[in-house]
Amino acid sequence: LHDALPILYVPRAFAVDDIQILHQQMQACPLPVLVTHTSQGLLASHVPLLLAPDEGAYGTLYGHLARANPHGKALAQGTESLVIFAGEQAYISPSFYPSKADHGKAVPTWNYLAVHAYGTAEVFEDAERLLALVSRLSSQHEAGRPAPWAVSDAPDDYIDSMLKAIVGFRLPITRLQGKRKLSQNRDAADQAGVRQGLLANSNPQDHALAHLMVKE
Repeated sequence: LHDALPILYVPRAFAVDDIQILHQQMQACPLPVLVTHTSQGLLASHVPLLLAPDEGAYGTLYGHLARANPHGKALAQGTESLVIFAGEQAYISPSFYPSKADHGKAVPTWNYLAVHAYGTAEVFEDAERLLALVSRLSSQHEAGRPAPWAVSDAPDDYIDSMLKAIVGFRLPITRLQGKRKLSQNRDAADQAGVRQGLLANSNPQDHALAHLMVKE
């Protein structure tokens, strides 16, 4: 099944090997997609995850699923999974390239950021461990709010019933791939044209991608 999983196509110009940058990109994606290959086909779930960057060579991911979700049973079978962390993305028009006026040899493309993490998950159902996980997840996503909500704000019996409805998982990352497609394969004039074109659009993601190109 290892060979059956998709591998991210990453031309050398767009590859990211710095684990710290990859981890930052992963933490900037609050709802990645967990994909697992099973005998019945692919299962995909959108799951908020915690990253423990110092656990293992590439870090370890923690999350939970509804007990009714068959994805949990698939994880328990020990099949490798893929977690997709999508970043900023934007359509790139050929009209952005100054070189188009010279030779017309330009086609549309897409600039984007992505990280793919692979690993085999361990499923757990221990209430104390689940409580620690959901408490950390809540703290992470409530941080910065004027009055952050905490798991302890809810009645104990209610939380106990909620914990019985989920299963947790720990996924040590065994492979990590990153891609930052930011027009690195174009010359300086075309890159500047792409930045100007993106900044001229109203989409905030286009602006964010343009600023990333300056940092690249």
